[in-house]
Amino acid sequence: MSEKKQGKLNEAKWSVLDLSPIVVGGSVGQSLQNTLDLAQHAEKWGYNRYWLAEHHNMAGIASSATAVVIGHVAGGTSKIRVGSGGIMLPNHSPLVIAEQFGTLESLYPGRIDLGLGRAPGTDQVTARALRRDLHSTGEDFPDQLDELREYFNPTEKRPVRAIPGEGLNVPIWLLGSSGFSAQLAGQLGLPFAFASHFSPDYTLTALQLYRDSFRPSQVLDKPYAMVGANVIAADTDEKAKFLATSMQQQFLNLVRGRSGPLNPPVESMEYLWSDYEKAAIQRQLGASIVGSPETVKEKLEGFLAATQADEVMVNAQIFDHQERLRSYEIVAELAKGK
Repeated sequence: MSEKKQGKLNEAKWSVLDLSPIVVGGSVGQSLQNTLDLAQHAEKWGYNRYWLAEHHNMAGIASSATAVVIGHVAGGTSKIRVGSGGIMLPNHSPLVIAEQFGTLESLYPGRIDLGLGRAPGTDQVTARALRRDLHSTGEDFPDQLDELREYFNPTEKRPVRAIPGEGLNVPIWLLGSSGFSAQLAGQLGLPFAFASHFSPDYTLTALQLYRDSFRPSQVLDKPYAMVGANVIAADTDEKAKFLATSMQQQFLNLVRGRSGPLNPPVESMEYLWSDYEKAAIQRQLGASIVGSPETVKEKLEGFLAATQADEVMVNAQIFDHQERLRSYEIVAELAKGK
C-alpha cells in the first residue's frame, strides 16, 4: 500500500452540501433565497461543487424537490458545479431522473452532477406517498442504476428514450453511509461520496472497501472519494460551539422521532437532552469539526490524513445565515492556505 499523504488542505477539493434549512421564524422562500446566496458566495470563494439533498416530510428542510432547486442554483451561478447529494433513486423512476438531469445538463452544460442514494430519505409513511415499493430493501438499486445509466448511454435501440438525457455526460456518483454503495461504486469504477457527517463510525471501513473493490472504467482510472463533514467555524471556539447547538438540537429532534425548523442556538444543551440522547447524538456527530480557524485547520488536517479523501463536502447547519456564510468563508480561506 502506498504511503499516506499528509492532510494538506490545499491538496484537496472543497465543496458544499446544502439541505436548504428552514429556520424557526423563517419561510421556505427565504430558505431558498439563502441557498442561492450561499451558492453565489461559495462560487466566489472557490468551492468546487454545490450539492442539494433530497429529504421528504421534514419541516426543517426545503430541498425536497431537489432537481428544481438545482436549477434555481445553477441559474443563479456561472461556473460552480451543481448537483444532488443525493437523489434517492428508489423514490423515482430512472427515466424521470434521466429526463430531469438531462434537462439540467442541457440548460447548464458541463456543470451538473447526479449523486445517487438508495435510502428513501424519509419515513415509511411518506415513502408510501412517494409511491415507492415498500417491499424493496434497496437490493434492487444496482438494477435501477443500470437502467438509469442505459438511458444516458444506450447500448442498443430502446423503445423508450430519455429526451433530454440520451447522449449527455452527466457524472454519476454513488452516495452511501455503509458498505453497499461503497463496494458497488468500486466495482463500477464510479466516484464515491461517504456520509461521514452523520455516519462517522463506518467512514474508514467504507472508504477502504471502495478502494479495494475499485475497477478502472471509462469514467475513472483510479478511485475518487469525497467525504461529507460537518464543519462549523467561527472566530472563536466558544462562538462555534454555541452555533453548533442548532445542529445538535436538529439531531435531538430526529432521535425523538420528530422534525421541525432549525432552532436558534442555546447556551447549553445539558437541560435539553438526556444522557442516552446525548450519547446517541455524540455518536452520530462524533466527526463534526467545530471551532476557531486554528482549531478547524488542525482537525481538518487530521480528517484528511485519516480518510485520504480527494474532496471534502462541507455541511453546516447554522441558524443565522450570516454566521453560516462566515463559517464557509473560513473553510475556504483555510483551504487556500490563508
